Formats: sequence, C-alpha cells, structure tokens
Amino acid sequence: MTRSWRIDGVTDAARARIAVARLAAAYGVPTVERARLTAALSGHLRQCLTKGGTWVLTLEGPGSPAGTSDLHAVVAPVPGAGAAGRAPWTVTVPCAATGEVPGEDTVTDDPAGLSEALLGADEDTAVVLAQLTEQEELVAFHREELHQTNQGVVVLHAELDAAGRAQQAAFAAERRAREEAEKARHRLTFLADASAALNASLNHDEIVRRLPELLVPRYAESVDVWLFDHDDDRHRPAAHSGAAVLAARTGRPQYAADHPGGLPGVDDRPPSALAPERPLLCVPLPARRTPLGVLTLSPPGERWDPDDAVMLIELARRAGTAMDNARRFEHNRDIAETLQRALLTELPTTPGLSLAARYLPATHGLNIGGDWYDAFRQRDGSLITVIGDVTGHGLHAAVMMSQLRTALRAYAVDGGGPGRLLTRLHGYLRHLQPDLFATAVIARFHPDEHTLTWAAAGHPPPVLRLPDGRVRILDAKPGAMLGIPLRQDIADHTERLTPGSTLALYTDGLVERRALGIDPGIERLAQALGTYGSAALDADLEESADRILHPLLSDSEREDDVCLLLCHLHG
Repeated sequence: MTRSWRIDGVTDAARARIAVARLAAAYGVPTVERARLTAALSGHLRQCLTKGGTWVLTLEGPGSPAGTSDLHAVVAPVPGAGAAGRAPWTVTVPCAATGEVPGEDTVTDDPAGLSEALLGADEDTAVVLAQLTEQEELVAFHREELHQTNQGVVVLHAELDAAGRAQQAAFAAERRAREEAEKARHRLTFLADASAALNASLNHDEIVRRLPELLVPRYAESVDVWLFDHDDDRHRPAAHSGAAVLAARTGRPQYAADHPGGLPGVDDRPPSALAPERPLLCVPLPARRTPLGVLTLSPPGERWDPDDAVMLIELARRAGTAMDNARRFEHNRDIAETLQRALLTELPTTPGLSLAARYLPATHGLNIGGDWYDAFRQRDGSLITVIGDVTGHGLHAAVMMSQLRTALRAYAVDGGGPGRLLTRLHGYLRHLQPDLFATAVIARFHPDEHTLTWAAAGHPPPVLRLPDGRVRILDAKPGAMLGIPLRQDIADHTERLTPGSTLALYTDGLVERRALGIDPGIERLAQALGTYGSAALDADLEESADRILHPLLSDSEREDDVCLLLCHLHG
C-alpha cells in the first residue's frame, strides 16, 4: 500500500494527519507508537508550513511495491514549488497487519467525520497518559512495597488486593467508555448516511417516503409524517395527537407518555389520547421560513435513549431542509418549463403541408435551454421552417434563443433564401454576443412548385423521407456554427420534392449519446422515419411524431433538450 497527499496549506496538513492516523490504526500500529507517529508528523508539517512551499506526504505500508512490513512515512518537498532543495523527513513504525488493509483515506469537510477524527486523536492521547499514570503508580507501589517490607506479609497482601480491585474498576470504567464511544460512532454514522440519502433526491415525495425506511425498525417502531400544506391525503392522518399539534404551534419537540422522558430540549406532555399505551416523540420539520410539518415517532422499545433523541431531532431538522430544497427546486423547474413552452411557436396551418413539432426538456436541471423551432410565411407565400440550438442552458440561453428567433423573423420580411438568413443571423450573433454560439437549419417550402430550399449552420443534417419509403440524409456541405469569429456566406441547397415526402428537422439532443456519438443516432432517426408510410403520415402527423420519438428516447435519461419538427407534403 502506497498513498500520497499533497500539502499546500494548514487544511491539507490537517487532512493528511487525520488520514495517516486512520491508516496507522487500520494497520495495527500500537497506540503509543501511533501517538508518537502523529505527534512527530504534526510537528514536522508545522515546520514545513512555516518554511513555505508545497510538500508531499507519502505513506508506505505492507503490500507496497517496496515489500516492507513496517509503516514508513516520508515528507518531501515538491520540486519547483518553493521548497526544493530541502531534505526529506522520514519516520518508520512497526505494523501488526501484513496484507492490504481496506479503507478510505479521503478526509471530507463533513463535520461528523472531522469530529470523529478529533475524538480518535484524543483517545490515543488518553491511552498514552493512562499508561504514563499506570507506570507512575507502579513505581510508587514498588517504593511503598520496599518501605513497608517490615510491616509484614499481611499488610503487603492487603495492598495487593486493593490494587487489584482498583484495576478491575478501571477496566470496567474503560469498557463502559468504549461502549459509549461505539454507540456515539454508530449514531454519527447513521446521521451522516441518512442525511446523504435525503439530500440525494430533489423530489419532495421521495424524501417523505425515505424517512420511514431510514428510521424503522432501528430507531422507531412507527413513523408518521404530517405535512401542513401537502395535497396528497396519503401524508395526512385522520387525526393528530395533541403533542403533534403543540409541536406545530411552538416549534419545539414534544414527548407524550405516562412517564417523564428526560430528553434534552424536549417538553414532556401527558400521554396521547390517540395512543395512550405508547410514548410519542413529535418533532417539527423546520424550513427557511415556516415549519413544513411534524414528524411523529414511537420508540422501538419502552423509551428512547437521550442521545438517540438528540440525533432524531437533528435528523428531522435536516429532513425539513431537504424537503424545503426539493419544493423550491420543483417550483423553479415548473416556472422554467412554463417559460420555455411560452417561448415556443404555435405552428401555422398551410394547405397541402402538415407540420408537427415536439419539444422535450432535459430530465436534469431546471429544464430550460436554448433549443427552439419556428415556422412562418414569407411575403411571397413560401413557408419558412427553422430549428436551432443556442449553446448552454438556463435563462440566459433561453433569452438569447428568443432574440435569435425574433431577429430571424425580422430578416425574413425582406425575403432571401435560408442561406442568406443564416448569414445575417451569424453577423447579428457576433455583434450581439461574441462569446455565445448557436446552430440552426432553415428549410423553405415553395408554394407553387414542389421544391425545398435549405441551409444549415453547424447543425445536424435534415432527414428526408421520400414517398417510396427511402430516406436520405441531406448532408450537403453546411456552414459553420453561428457566432464564431469568422466571416462566412452560407450557401443554399435545393431538393425536388414529390407529394408524400416528409422532412425531419431536429436538435442534437434527439440523436447524440455520450457513449456512441451522433452518427448512430441520425441513422436510427432515418430508420424510424422510413418505417412509416405516406398514408399514415397523411392521416395523423402528430401521432407519427410521438411514435418516432419513443424508440429514440427510451434508452436513457435525456441530458439535453430535444426538438423535432416534421414537415409532410400531402400525397
């Protein structure tokens, strides 16, 4: 085993010292030797921090390439980091373990982990001091034995018996202290794991569901969650105990039972009329402004240990914070989705041409981004369809998407082909936001002749389904991404259309997967589009759009927004 820590400051030094102490304990280093190791390491690290520069602490133990059976620590300067040329410091201590000792040496900023490390260091110091005290008592005992030799064998036996009883009492006290320390460690571990489980979800109902799963049966026989403003009747018991109502009004934990609870920070109340035979602990679920509800627990045995009650109150506080965060996230997500859909266009009705569009937000984050689609007529009666994607996510990308869409409509009033419109958008974006980029495809359908004129700028190519079922990917040379620091004139491309043809415009969120790239996704879209006949597309283009999307999105969660615009020329 060989592990290293880079030390740039006092925080890195403290974490490295904690990690070394844990690994030394895991490898069975005796307590005194471990205390000497950590004390010497702390002193040298303080000297290193005083000298300045960057240092590396390397720890080699059994199982390392060096093949040593001891624990070997080396503190050496990092070349070129302000501490070069200084001699490394080494120390070696014996190990009881000879193989690879599993364990995590990463020290986080979690208060529970740092507190446990501090308690562990104090335990080692206490053991060393206890051994020193024991040695001093032993020396004093021998001196007294020599001094009292003339007092006779009876007095000597009496003193030995007294010393034996004192030692037994010390062992019993030490055993009780170890048991209490182990219980405290279990509580801290449970609190840390439960907090991580609650904060891992941003779904309010999921957090409420997890609370009973975490607490039953270890710390509670039953768990009731009373939420004040929840619409789901599953979380509303038919009646609430008086202690729960009082906890809701005062914001203080209440203990309802036929005996005093003696729990820190908890008010004692008479037994509940709803369940007089069992004690109830009612803890408010706090939030930033007002309490969210009350958590009512019944003990797994006759009553709670006071330390367990303190831990449960702290868990309720963290659960309330997690639920409040989830509610805020869900509220912001709903606002974002409403804003995104408000920015999208209602498709026009065009004789002989059907349009169907789908927008699906990503399944992560606030679900607002820069994907958009649009369709409108020009003065000459032709229909412009466009689909695009502004880089990034969030409100800024959505605002820029809206500005680009408005600018495109303004440019289209003056006429011009898709390539000319994209070229003007490119210049507009460079002038408006030099650090923002976008991709787009514009397709124009002519009213009197069955032709399609299209142009692309850094966007995935359109997919054209012919009436006979064949599918073509229109991958003629596109322009570069809009907004790049480069002057460009984007060219038009023209295709002859026959009745029954269908054009698919889309964004990369539909076809791109991180592990596969974009080309396989485009092929899958072409295959899905080719499976439909012209009659089905003529009959219901909206249903066809849903059926095309389903196999393309069923493989994974969406990490990006998805836009799809289908344009079908009636047969």
